[in-house]
Amino acid sequence: MEKKVLTHIDSEGRARMVDVSEKAATTRQAVAESYIRLSRATLSLLREGKLPKGNALETARLAGVLAAKRTPDLIPLCHPLLLTYVNVDAALDKTGVRFLATVSCTGTTGVEMEALTAASMAALTLYDMVKAVEKGATIEKVQLLEKSGGKSGTYRRRNP
Repeated sequence: MEKKVLTHIDSEGRARMVDVSEKAATTRQAVAESYIRLSRATLSLLREGKLPKGNALETARLAGVLAAKRTPDLIPLCHPLLLTYVNVDAALDKTGVRFLATVSCTGTTGVEMEALTAASMAALTLYDMVKAVEKGATIEKVQLLEKSGGKSGTYRRRNP
């Protein structure tokens, strides 16, 4: 089995940005999700559009899109990327809201962090939008579901 190397650590143990200048540009995509658990009462207000701060799902969705574009400003060792596609969908179920973030680019490094950041910020923004009626809302899950492109190829989470 090949030993994994931590690419963001130099020979002296210091954090560093990886040099991707020699890598081939390929089409890359990543999909991540987040989930926020809400009470029935809050879900009802959300479905009916009666939350005090307005259209919470659209605000959260747009915050996720913006967050994907700002990932290198938030995560110190991420490369700035020219993203070609960002989408965040929101789906309500019986216990909360699932955000699904999809990010694409053609470049020399992946977009996993952008997708994870988008999903995370969408959930955080929804928390901000509902906290007036439910401070106990819980963000339970943020995870990468799949990625494609680059040297490591395709990854798909089993049992998302």
